[in-house]
Amino acid sequence: MKNTGETHTRTERRDAAENRQRILAAALKLFEQNGVEQVSMNQIAIEAQIGSGTLYRRYRNKSELCLDLIKDNIDLLFEDIEAYLKQHQTDAPSRRLREVLSLFIRYREKKLQLLTGVEQAASTIGTQSRTQSPVFNDLHEIIVKLLNEMTASEQPKSSSVFKADMLLMALKSDSYVFQRDVRGYSPESFLDQLCLTFFPVK
Repeated sequence: MKNTGETHTRTERRDAAENRQRILAAALKLFEQNGVEQVSMNQIAIEAQIGSGTLYRRYRNKSELCLDLIKDNIDLLFEDIEAYLKQHQTDAPSRRLREVLSLFIRYREKKLQLLTGVEQAASTIGTQSRTQSPVFNDLHEIIVKLLNEMTASEQPKSSSVFKADMLLMALKSDSYVFQRDVRGYSPESFLDQLCLTFFPVK
C-alpha cells in the first residue's frame, strides 16, 4: 500500500517547484518589458497565474526574487573571482583588487536591472539592507582582505572596512548609472577613477 503522506509531500514539492518556475518566468518577462522598478509583486502574481499569498510565501519582496533570478550568475561571478585570486596570489594586492572590481563592473553591466532589483530592498528594509545582500557581503569580505594586504605593503594604515563600505556605495546601481549616464564615464574609465580615488595601483 502506498504511503499517502509521502505521495502528498512529493506532490507538494512538485507544485512548489512548478510555482517557482512560473514566478521566475513571469518576473523575468515583466522586468524585461517594463524594468524592475515599474513592476509590482501583484503584477507578477497575475502574470504567473498564482495567488499573491503563494508568491509572498516564497519571496518577501522583489529583491529576493531578483536575487533568485541571478543566483546562478552570481555563483559563476564569484567562482571567476576566486579562480583569478588563486592564480595571481603573488601579484600586488592593488592589482588583484583592480581586477576583482573589473570583473564585478562587467557583471553589473550585463545584469544591471536585476542587480538594481536586489538593491531595492534598501528603501523598504532600512539602513541594514546593504549588509543583508549576499552579493555585497561576499564582495565586501574580498575587498577588505585585499585592502588589509595593501595596508601592510603599499599604503599607510587605514580602516579597510570603511574604505570597502565606500567602494561598495560607489558600485551600487544608482551611483554607477549616474556616473555612466550623467557624468559620461565608460565602465573602463569608471574603474580607473575608483582605483585613483581609493587605492594606488603599482
